[in-house]
Amino acid sequence: MPSRGRLQLIFLAVGVLFFLPGLGAVHLFDWDEINFAEIAREMVITGNWGQPQIDFLPFHEKPPLFMWMQALSMTMFGVGEFAARLPNALCGILTLWVLYRIGDQLRGKVFGMLWALAYFGSILPHLYFRSGIIDPWFNLFIFLGLHALVTLVQCDPHRPSGTLNARSDGRAALVGLFLGLAVLTKGPVGVLIPVLVLTTYWSMGRFQRVLKWRRIAIIAFATLLTAGSWALVDLLRHGPDFIVGFFWRQVAMLSSEDAGHGGFFGYHFVVLLIGCFPASVFALQELLRPTREDTSDQNDHRRWMVILFWVVLLLFSVVKTKIVHYSSLCYFPLTYLAAVRLEHIWKKQEGYGWTRFLLGVLGTVIALLFIVVPFVGINIDVIKPLFAKDPFALANLDADVHWSGIEAMAGVLLLAALAVAHWLHGRAQFRQSIVAIFGGTALFITTTLYFFINRIEGYSQRAAIEFFEEQQGETCYVITKNYKSYAQLFYTRKEPVTDPRAHDEEWLLYGDIGRPVYVVCKITSADDVGSIRTLTEIQRKNGFVFFKRDP
Repeated sequence: MPSRGRLQLIFLAVGVLFFLPGLGAVHLFDWDEINFAEIAREMVITGNWGQPQIDFLPFHEKPPLFMWMQALSMTMFGVGEFAARLPNALCGILTLWVLYRIGDQLRGKVFGMLWALAYFGSILPHLYFRSGIIDPWFNLFIFLGLHALVTLVQCDPHRPSGTLNARSDGRAALVGLFLGLAVLTKGPVGVLIPVLVLTTYWSMGRFQRVLKWRRIAIIAFATLLTAGSWALVDLLRHGPDFIVGFFWRQVAMLSSEDAGHGGFFGYHFVVLLIGCFPASVFALQELLRPTREDTSDQNDHRRWMVILFWVVLLLFSVVKTKIVHYSSLCYFPLTYLAAVRLEHIWKKQEGYGWTRFLLGVLGTVIALLFIVVPFVGINIDVIKPLFAKDPFALANLDADVHWSGIEAMAGVLLLAALAVAHWLHGRAQFRQSIVAIFGGTALFITTTLYFFINRIEGYSQRAAIEFFEEQQGETCYVITKNYKSYAQLFYTRKEPVTDPRAHDEEWLLYGDIGRPVYVVCKITSADDVGSIRTLTEIQRKNGFVFFKRDP
């Protein structure tokens, strides 16, 4: 094993090598990526960093911390995809280092290495650090706050005061700082989840006191001070609109389906099993057959991680809105449980058990899917009958996307990693087998992004985004009709609105305009939009229809 210092440098270098290249290679995706990037862009060009806005109107759904990171990145590197995704790449590098450090202090450097490796080598945890969405930073802040909270509750006087797990009033303030940052990143859920976790732990301990009131007060004060400082400034400058609007938005997301993102109760169970492969398989084994720990602290920490896992999973299974990244906080406890099982295998030199076969079956299915897709793309007409009832999706398939078949190498790479891991396992080289499966999956993810993501974007949105890019520099209005998008704002590089009528669709379609108006809709709305007498159709492409109104 390398030394602790070298292991930390290795994970930092691996993060840089895997998370930074290619960030700007493909357009941002609607909605979330473009939404947040547009908010950051408007901060940069207006100089108003105090309140999020979209289309130069107040945006009440999210606090500003993540957009501040993106705006700072855009200030340094220019407005674009690279700058929008850079904060999460840096979050990925930091997360691998944090997992190793915390794991090392909890159970030793082998566990820290395996925890970071499990996170790095699982599909969705790795993939999210290449995106421009809020969740990676949000999850990291909550996890750091919970880790500091756990160490307070465990009350171990033997830990040196300078370590990450030290017990002190300062640690209570650190809990509040991290939870306040989580609230500033995405909202009150940053406090709700830790409160639910602590309440569950407290109830499982038969309601015996786990924290002194003084430390609870310190946590609450630090949280309010961190999150409330910005909220107070916003209240004084802009009144209660943002806070009230944000509150009702959270209520709406918890009580109704959002934007068609509904799903069945077990949606997130499936997402985690497949999306967190291969760590999910080892975590499942650990959940079904817990490893007996050596110390009470280790047993207690495992209990906290299991509680966190189930609280997040059940909470977002009950919530009616079903979006993949809603359960992404589960990645931390899931990879922790996987690392516990992997540590047992590593130290005891024991086989995987039934996990070996589930790894093979699930991994082979995933690999075959990515082997087949390129050849389906080459023969795209074969699947068109499946979309006969969806004219927009059917028209998407007409996009000029080139497949050569070499893209199947991503799936072949995963199959090879599975085969090598299986062969090493058969030779009782269990440690090498672990490295092969997680290292191979990380390479599979990177290769898949290189070969697939640009082609997927070619089908789903590129025709519209290229049209928006063509309007950059032209004095015009560009809107979408009968579908929601932020792409027309970001990719036309829309300038600040000086005429309030520019937000009035009725005026843009029928009023006395002084510049051209471009209207974009999906093919499913082409007849309705085309019936507007002031519009002239100028182009159709891959499911999108483009209209123009001359002044």
